Amino acid sequence: MRGVIFDMDGVLFDTEALWQKYWNKAAEEMGITLPSQFKKDICGSSDKMPSVVSAYYGVSDPMPIIMKTYRRLQEHLKRELPEKEGLHEALKELREMGFAIAVASSSPTDNILANLERSNVREYFDVITSGQEVKNGKPAPDIFLLAAERLALPAEECYIFEDAYNGIRAASAAHGVPIMIVDQSEPDEEMERLAHFICRSLMEAVNKIREEA
Repeated sequence: MRGVIFDMDGVLFDTEALWQKYWNKAAEEMGITLPSQFKKDICGSSDKMPSVVSAYYGVSDPMPIIMKTYRRLQEHLKRELPEKEGLHEALKELREMGFAIAVASSSPTDNILANLERSNVREYFDVITSGQEVKNGKPAPDIFLLAAERLALPAEECYIFEDAYNGIRAASAAHGVPIMIVDQSEPDEEMERLAHFICRSLMEAVNKIREEA
């Protein structure tokens, strides 16, 4: 194993909870209560997001809801960017272990860069890959295959850190080694089957990688 590829929201930063906050705010304004299944379906949905929003909010045009939620999130992140516990320590350990490191997020490239720079972790990443750069979003493997290609590694030699069901599916489809960092969704039988490790923190995952090395 020579590479590590990170999703961003819910893995590097505690932003998936913020997404849920603002999804629910938009729903409340419409008199809707979102069921718990919404989290599983929306997290890591990428290009499937419009169809998920249409289904749960009961609208034919989901873009106003998506854009309102996105703007609210970005305004929040300008005030506060919550990091996942152990972020700096985990990246430092992986770098010292000799891994090439990438981020592969469905977010726009500018937002990925802004978050990495605000948190002072940009220096750890050799490669940045955005969902804007691939034809098919998660759960398709495209974004992870592109990140591995840019690391000049086969995906099979990369650990892939994800929190979302669709992300773990994408990592598995890329034939990488999926590591689930539990965030908004608890692992079900499918995730337990697909994920190499299921961890509650970044450092727990890094310690398991160190033990395997």
